[in-house]
Amino acid sequence: MKATPTKIPDVFVIEPRVFGDERGFFFESFNEQAFNDATGNSLPFVQDNHSRSVKGVLRGLHYQLPPKAQGKLVRVVQGEVFDVAVDIRKDSPTYGQWVAEVLSADNKKQLWIPPGFAHGFLTLSDSAEFLYKTTDYWSPEHERAIKWDDASLNIPWPLHGLLPTLAAKDAVGATFTEAEIPAGF
Repeated sequence: MKATPTKIPDVFVIEPRVFGDERGFFFESFNEQAFNDATGNSLPFVQDNHSRSVKGVLRGLHYQLPPKAQGKLVRVVQGEVFDVAVDIRKDSPTYGQWVAEVLSADNKKQLWIPPGFAHGFLTLSDSAEFLYKTTDYWSPEHERAIKWDDASLNIPWPLHGLLPTLAAKDAVGATFTEAEIPAGF
């Protein structure tokens, strides 16, 4: 496994060692010891989630407030997405900055997004199946959303003129400056 820090050093692109031949391929999608060694983390993963989205679906930017903040290890097993992590840790030197990575079944990349980040993705292919491991359980009362198109974040979602398909909660997300983000996140 190769873990490469992004421009926000706490967010890593994880690339597994893939063994392939004419029969297909094999790789470890998760190895706790290798993950901890590569990222310097030792957080438990307590829940696995699987979503399927059609082209143009934009999910996010979601986060959970403490004490239910979630870290996420995300990957795509079918299709392709534009995946985004936004640093919402007020005491961080990269507060308000974001990173994006194209994740696909073909490139097999994963993104480690620690607690204290908002997360979202846009489905680029006809459909995509998205898997993510979380470090805390989903808690609706702690969940929040930041507007996907917040002007201060200025994320260049690759929509190519299309309007994204949004869930109701994403359509009414808070602006970044109005988002409920506690100090010391």
